[in-house]
Amino acid sequence: MTRVDGLWVLGYGSLIYKPPPYYTLRIPAIIYGYMRRFWQASTDHRGTEEYPGRVVTLIGKEDIESDQSFLHDLKRYDDTLMTTGVVYYIPPDRADDVRDYLDVREQGGYTLHEVEVHLETSPYDEEHPAVQQLLFHPEVHRRVLITQVYIGQVINDSFIGPEPIEETSKVIANSVGPSGANYDYLKHLHGSLRAMQLTHEGVVIRDEYLDKLLDQVEKLKFIK
Repeated sequence: MTRVDGLWVLGYGSLIYKPPPYYTLRIPAIIYGYMRRFWQASTDHRGTEEYPGRVVTLIGKEDIESDQSFLHDLKRYDDTLMTTGVVYYIPPDRADDVRDYLDVREQGGYTLHEVEVHLETSPYDEEHPAVQQLLFHPEVHRRVLITQVYIGQVINDSFIGPEPIEETSKVIANSVGPSGANYDYLKHLHGSLRAMQLTHEGVVIRDEYLDKLLDQVEKLKFIK
Protein backbone atom coordinates (compact mmCIF):
# COMPACT_ATOMS: atom_id res chain seq x y z
CA MET A 1 0.00 0.00 0.00
CA THR A 2 1.30 3.49 -0.85
CA ARG A 3 2.14 5.48 2.27
CA VAL A 4 -0.14 8.49 2.89
CA ASP A 5 1.68 11.07 5.01
CA GLY A 6 -0.82 13.74 5.88
CA LEU A 7 -1.37 15.36 9.28
CA TRP A 8 -3.58 13.96 12.04
CA VAL A 9 -4.77 16.42 14.69
CA LEU A 10 -6.69 15.62 17.88
CA GLY A 11 -9.29 17.98 19.30
CA TYR A 12 -10.81 17.69 22.78
CA GLY A 13 -12.00 21.29 23.25
CA SER A 14 -12.96 24.03 20.81
CA LEU A 15 -11.49 22.08 17.88
CA ILE A 16 -14.45 19.70 18.22
CA TYR A 17 -16.99 22.34 17.19
CA LYS A 18 -14.64 24.79 15.44
CA PRO A 19 -12.42 22.53 13.30
CA PRO A 20 -9.15 23.38 11.57
CA PRO A 21 -9.23 24.28 7.87
CA TYR A 22 -8.66 21.86 5.00
CA TYR A 23 -9.53 18.64 6.82
CA THR A 24 -10.93 15.77 4.75
CA LEU A 25 -11.81 13.38 7.58
CA ARG A 26 -13.39 14.03 10.99
CA ILE A 27 -13.52 10.93 13.21
CA PRO A 28 -14.78 10.62 16.82
CA ALA A 29 -12.12 9.26 19.16
CA ILE A 30 -11.49 8.05 22.71
CA ILE A 31 -8.40 9.20 24.61
CA TYR A 32 -7.39 6.83 27.41
CA GLY A 33 -5.29 7.92 30.37
CA TYR A 34 -6.42 11.56 30.53
CA MET A 35 -9.15 13.64 32.12
CA ARG A 36 -10.49 16.89 30.62
CA ARG A 37 -10.82 19.91 32.91
CA PHE A 38 -11.51 23.66 32.55
CA TRP A 39 -8.28 24.44 34.36
CA GLN A 40 -6.47 26.52 31.75
CA ALA A 41 -6.76 30.31 32.09
CA SER A 42 -7.64 32.10 28.85
CA THR A 43 -6.70 35.72 28.21
CA ASP A 44 -6.59 35.56 24.39
CA HIS A 45 -9.84 33.75 23.49
CA ARG A 46 -12.46 33.48 26.26
CA GLY A 47 -11.24 36.11 28.71
CA THR A 48 -8.91 39.05 29.10
CA GLU A 49 -5.71 39.86 30.98
CA GLU A 50 -7.83 41.61 33.64
CA TYR A 51 -10.36 38.77 33.91
CA PRO A 52 -9.09 35.47 32.49
CA GLY A 53 -11.65 32.96 31.32
CA ARG A 54 -11.36 29.18 31.45
CA VAL A 55 -10.72 26.67 28.65
CA VAL A 56 -10.03 22.96 28.72
CA THR A 57 -6.80 21.02 28.93
CA LEU A 58 -5.92 17.36 29.46
CA ILE A 59 -4.45 16.07 32.72
CA GLY A 60 -2.49 12.84 32.29
CA LYS A 61 -2.47 9.76 34.51
CA GLU A 62 1.06 10.39 35.78
CA ASP A 63 0.21 13.91 36.99
CA ILE A 64 -3.06 12.72 38.53
CA GLU A 65 -1.42 9.89 40.46
CA SER A 66 1.31 12.20 41.79
CA ASP A 67 -1.12 14.82 43.14
CA GLN A 68 -3.86 13.86 45.60
CA SER A 69 -5.96 16.91 44.75
CA PHE A 70 -6.07 15.84 41.09
CA LEU A 71 -6.92 12.28 42.09
CA HIS A 72 -9.70 13.46 44.39
CA ASP A 73 -11.22 15.55 41.59
CA LEU A 74 -11.12 12.58 39.21
CA LYS A 75 -12.90 10.31 41.70
CA ARG A 76 -15.49 12.99 42.41
CA TYR A 77 -16.82 12.90 38.86
CA ASP A 78 -15.98 9.87 36.71
CA ASP A 79 -12.89 7.91 37.82
CA THR A 80 -12.43 6.45 34.35
CA LEU A 81 -9.54 8.36 32.74
CA MET A 82 -11.37 8.18 29.44
CA THR A 83 -11.94 11.35 27.40
CA THR A 84 -13.83 11.74 24.14
CA GLY A 85 -12.73 13.94 21.25
CA VAL A 86 -12.29 13.98 17.49
CA VAL A 87 -9.38 13.59 15.10
CA TYR A 88 -8.97 15.40 11.80
CA TYR A 89 -6.98 14.28 8.81
CA ILE A 90 -5.27 17.02 6.79
CA PRO A 91 -3.91 16.12 3.31
CA PRO A 92 -0.11 16.42 2.86
CA ASP A 93 -0.32 19.51 0.64
CA ARG A 94 -2.14 21.43 3.40
CA ALA A 95 -0.33 20.02 6.44
CA ASP A 96 2.11 22.93 6.85
CA ASP A 97 -0.68 25.50 6.51
CA VAL A 98 -2.67 23.81 9.28
CA ARG A 99 0.36 23.47 11.55
CA ASP A 100 0.96 27.22 11.23
CA TYR A 101 -2.73 27.94 11.87
CA LEU A 102 -2.82 25.78 15.00
CA ASP A 103 0.43 27.18 16.37
CA VAL A 104 -1.22 30.60 16.38
CA ARG A 105 -4.62 29.42 17.62
CA GLU A 106 -3.31 27.15 20.40
CA GLN A 107 -1.27 29.63 22.41
CA GLY A 108 -1.66 30.70 26.03
CA GLY A 109 0.40 27.89 27.54
CA TYR A 110 -0.40 25.02 25.17
CA THR A 111 2.41 22.87 23.80
CA LEU A 112 2.40 20.07 21.24
CA HIS A 113 2.41 16.43 22.35
CA GLU A 114 1.59 12.96 21.02
CA VAL A 115 -1.07 10.67 22.45
CA GLU A 116 -2.69 7.39 21.50
CA VAL A 117 -6.37 7.48 20.55
CA HIS A 118 -8.94 4.88 19.49
CA LEU A 119 -11.09 5.90 16.52
CA GLU A 120 -14.80 5.31 15.91
CA THR A 121 -14.56 5.01 12.13
CA SER A 122 -17.50 4.80 9.74
CA PRO A 123 -17.57 2.61 6.61
CA TYR A 124 -16.77 5.77 4.64
CA ASP A 125 -13.72 6.48 6.85
CA GLU A 126 -12.50 2.91 6.43
CA GLU A 127 -12.20 3.42 2.67
CA HIS A 128 -9.65 6.20 3.11
CA PRO A 129 -6.00 5.14 2.53
CA ALA A 130 -4.80 7.09 5.58
CA VAL A 131 -7.19 5.15 7.81
CA GLN A 132 -6.31 1.81 6.25
CA GLN A 133 -2.69 2.35 7.32
CA LEU A 134 -3.65 2.47 11.00
CA LEU A 135 -3.48 -0.56 13.27
CA PHE A 136 -6.77 -2.24 14.15
CA HIS A 137 -7.09 -3.15 17.84
CA PRO A 138 -8.73 -6.61 17.97
CA GLU A 139 -10.01 -6.26 21.55
CA VAL A 140 -11.73 -2.89 21.27
CA HIS A 141 -12.49 -3.25 17.54
CA ARG A 142 -11.22 0.21 16.74
CA ARG A 143 -8.38 1.75 14.74
CA VAL A 144 -5.52 3.04 16.90
CA LEU A 145 -3.66 6.25 16.10
CA ILE A 146 -0.70 8.09 17.61
CA THR A 147 -1.57 11.71 16.92
CA GLN A 148 -0.60 15.26 17.76
CA VAL A 149 -2.48 17.29 20.36
CA TYR A 150 -2.03 20.64 22.12
CA ILE A 151 -2.06 20.34 25.91
CA GLY A 152 -1.70 22.96 28.63
CA GLN A 153 0.50 20.97 30.98
CA VAL A 154 0.28 21.39 34.74
CA ILE A 155 3.62 23.23 34.74
CA ASN A 156 2.55 25.97 32.30
CA ASP A 157 1.93 29.50 33.64
CA SER A 158 -1.76 29.52 32.63
CA PHE A 159 -2.67 26.31 34.47
CA ILE A 160 -4.91 27.12 37.46
CA GLY A 161 -6.08 23.68 38.60
CA PRO A 162 -7.24 22.04 40.64
CA GLU A 163 -10.08 24.54 40.84
CA PRO A 164 -13.40 23.68 42.52
CA ILE A 165 -16.23 23.46 40.01
CA GLU A 166 -18.11 26.16 41.95
CA GLU A 167 -15.29 28.62 41.30
CA THR A 168 -14.84 27.61 37.67
CA SER A 169 -18.55 28.07 37.01
CA LYS A 170 -18.48 31.64 38.35
CA VAL A 171 -15.61 32.52 36.02
CA ILE A 172 -17.23 30.93 32.96
CA ALA A 173 -20.58 32.57 33.66
CA ASN A 174 -19.04 36.04 33.57
CA SER A 175 -16.03 35.88 31.22
CA VAL A 176 -15.93 37.25 27.68
CA GLY A 177 -12.90 37.45 25.41
CA PRO A 178 -11.93 38.16 21.79
CA SER A 179 -13.44 34.83 20.68
CA GLY A 180 -16.70 35.40 22.53
CA ALA A 181 -18.43 34.44 25.76
CA ASN A 182 -16.82 31.75 27.89
CA TYR A 183 -20.27 30.21 28.38
CA ASP A 184 -20.63 29.69 24.62
CA TYR A 185 -17.37 27.72 24.56
CA LEU A 186 -18.67 25.38 27.28
CA LYS A 187 -22.13 25.08 25.74
CA HIS A 188 -20.84 24.26 22.25
CA LEU A 189 -18.32 21.74 23.59
CA HIS A 190 -20.91 19.99 25.76
CA GLY A 191 -23.46 19.83 22.96
CA SER A 192 -20.95 18.54 20.41
CA LEU A 193 -19.80 15.75 22.71
CA ARG A 194 -23.36 14.71 23.54
CA ALA A 195 -24.17 14.53 19.83
CA MET A 196 -21.32 12.09 19.13
CA GLN A 197 -22.79 9.31 21.32
CA LEU A 198 -19.48 7.43 21.62
CA THR A 199 -19.71 4.15 23.53
CA HIS A 200 -17.41 2.05 25.73
CA GLU A 201 -18.38 -1.57 26.33
CA GLY A 202 -21.84 -0.83 25.00
CA VAL A 203 -22.49 2.17 27.26
CA VAL A 204 -22.63 5.76 25.97
CA ILE A 205 -19.71 7.75 27.38
CA ARG A 206 -20.78 10.78 29.41
CA ASP A 207 -18.55 13.50 30.81
CA GLU A 208 -20.03 13.96 34.27
CA TYR A 209 -17.69 16.84 35.04
CA LEU A 210 -18.90 18.80 31.99
CA ASP A 211 -22.53 17.95 32.77
CA LYS A 212 -22.25 19.36 36.27
CA LEU A 213 -20.18 22.36 35.20
CA LEU A 214 -22.73 23.39 32.56
CA ASP A 215 -25.56 22.96 35.06
CA GLN A 216 -23.76 25.19 37.58
CA VAL A 217 -23.01 27.89 34.99
CA GLU A 218 -26.58 27.97 33.69
CA LYS A 219 -27.94 28.30 37.20
CA LEU A 220 -25.75 31.36 37.70
CA LYS A 221 -26.66 32.89 34.35
CA PHE A 222 -30.34 32.10 33.97
CA ILE A 223 -31.94 31.14 37.29
CA LYS A 224 -32.75 34.10 39.46
